[in-house]
Amino acid sequence: MKEATGELNMTVVTVVAIAAVAAFFYAFVWPGIQNSIKASTYCAMANCDDGLDACTYVDEDGATQTVDCTNYFSENGAGGSGTGGNAAG
Repeated sequence: MKEATGELNMTVVTVVAIAAVAAFFYAFVWPGIQNSIKASTYCAMANCDDGLDACTYVDEDGATQTVDCTNYFSENGAGGSGTGGNAAG
């Protein structure tokens, strides 16, 4: 009976540890991944002027939105070319 209790305790510890890792991932890591994906998507279809901090794109509803693409272009080696894509046609 003692061995069965020890196995149960170890199972509980393992489940709690997995839940803690999953909670950390969803609370701290996943939001950063989502923001990175959004920025990549929006900056890829944005029209930028000289400054990359106020690029514009057209969202799903047809409204013009602004996005900061300074990190996107510096990470992807575009070197501030001034245009991120062709959002409006």
